Amino acid sequence: MDISRPQSNLSLGFSSHASPSQRTQIADDSIPLQLDSSFRDPTQPVPPVPLQLLEPLADNHKAENGTSAVDSDEDEDREVKEFRILGHSMCLKRRRDSESSSSSSSSSKWGSLDPNLEARRGAVRSWGNQTLRAADPDIYEIMEKEKERQYKGIELIASENFVCRAVVEALGSHLTNKYSEGMAGARYYGGNQYIDEIEMLCCERALAAFNLDPKSWGVNVQPYSCTSANFAVYTGLLLPGDRIMGLDTPSGGNTSHGYCTPNGKKVSGASIFFESFPYKVNPQTGYIDFDKLEEKALDFRPKILICGGSSYPREWDYARFRNIADKCGAVLMCDMAQISGLVAAKECVNPFDYCDIVTSTTHKSLRGPRGGIIFYRKGAKARKRGILLSQGYESEQYDLEEKINFAVFPSLQGGPYNNHIAALAIALKQVASPEYKAYMQQVKKNAQALASALLRRKCRLVTGGTDNHLVLWDLRPLGLTGKFYEKICEMCHITLNKIAIFGDNGTITPGGVRIGTPAMTSRGCLETDFETITEFLYRAALIANVVQRDYGKLQKVVLKGLESHKDIVELRARVEAFAAQFAMPGFDI
Repeated sequence: MDISRPQSNLSLGFSSHASPSQRTQIADDSIPLQLDSSFRDPTQPVPPVPLQLLEPLADNHKAENGTSAVDSDEDEDREVKEFRILGHSMCLKRRRDSESSSSSSSSSKWGSLDPNLEARRGAVRSWGNQTLRAADPDIYEIMEKEKERQYKGIELIASENFVCRAVVEALGSHLTNKYSEGMAGARYYGGNQYIDEIEMLCCERALAAFNLDPKSWGVNVQPYSCTSANFAVYTGLLLPGDRIMGLDTPSGGNTSHGYCTPNGKKVSGASIFFESFPYKVNPQTGYIDFDKLEEKALDFRPKILICGGSSYPREWDYARFRNIADKCGAVLMCDMAQISGLVAAKECVNPFDYCDIVTSTTHKSLRGPRGGIIFYRKGAKARKRGILLSQGYESEQYDLEEKINFAVFPSLQGGPYNNHIAALAIALKQVASPEYKAYMQQVKKNAQALASALLRRKCRLVTGGTDNHLVLWDLRPLGLTGKFYEKICEMCHITLNKIAIFGDNGTITPGGVRIGTPAMTSRGCLETDFETITEFLYRAALIANVVQRDYGKLQKVVLKGLESHKDIVELRARVEAFAAQFAMPGFDI
């Protein structure tokens, strides 16, 4: 028998000497058999041969020509040859040409595709591979409007920025599919080998971006926000009711450092679960009053002393903070969310030289995705620090790493956002580049140009200027509130945010606005451009004065109608024409 012919379609069956009535097929399925290459022409491919297992045939049932009898009509159309293997009588059946095509379609379930599989694949594609525009036109339309707003407007919110396309791609990637509770190398789920690689690379880049020694500093990149990061620090190091001390919110602090309203309402979770006490700026100068800070800290004895804030335009005296923390036995923590880009670019005093813990957002001047990050000291203490919490004695080693990591997960969060961590790694790679340092230098120059232009127009700035990326404009001399001015600016496609100025009764009707330069610097604006932006801002203030004089205190209905006010329409057109000149990072227009 010649079995080297590559075009033959063969099935292999067992035969014995039973009668035809006793012979039945074991199963409808076939097992594919690949012929050894030694039996064929090596230049021709050989398809797998279906193998059928049959019950034994009786010895006396043979055809006169030596072939085994077959009990079905389809077997009558096949050529059958008998031979013996290991003492068993075997029959080799060759399909006729007309059956070749049907043979491949009726092969075994192990070697063929379910005829309905393609339909199932199509069903998955129909919902899973649609574009946003096709899947949800309503959301797509709103997102397109937001894209146009960003492109046509002047973005001056100090805590906002524009990310690059690579960050956007990572955020919208398949990494969002993976659940990764736990730390890299110690996950609660399997399948995280590549997620671990991404997170470990992100941590390496975070330390490198701020020029930190991995032997002396550790980092956690999983917090969902800086508020989450701050609360994780409190949770890891404190017991409920323990004391913290941070800058008062009306003085430029952040509510996540603890805040209560003048009537005693606890606004921040930090004040609800811990006992918070604020320090303040000098109301005449706008600078932190360190003498009163030290006096209060020595009386209050906080376990964590916090430096850093949301609206403080000057340098932070970390050396003085360190001295006070050591005197009162506190851990010194810096929230550098607003100035982290300046720190990385070495354009301001470095908090890492003085602090035990440093937290930050990742989406402001760092130009990364929205999230938080925690840096903590580890290893031996270089010099005397505050008493380690819950121990009651001075230790020579930091024990912050395990406490903070455990607080992030499992105490406060679930699985990390892997798409965010990948996007952060991309942004941190850029932060370590010379181009980023030049960007942050331009951010500072633009802030100086903005402050100078406002001062030339006799505007009042808190502290009289700025050392970083933001200015605080006190609108009270103009008879305006920050809330009203913010609304007028928004109608003109200028976005900034109202703030409380020290001395206000609260944050309901704050008396100023915070103006930042990072976002428009990311679009390519220089000092001369911020001269133009200042002109727009001052014009908006004049319009706000006229509207307030004509309409008094405005309700939402009246504000809505002001969008067609001729002065607002004219300024909006000028703003849009100006903004449209500049490139837009992250997406095409």
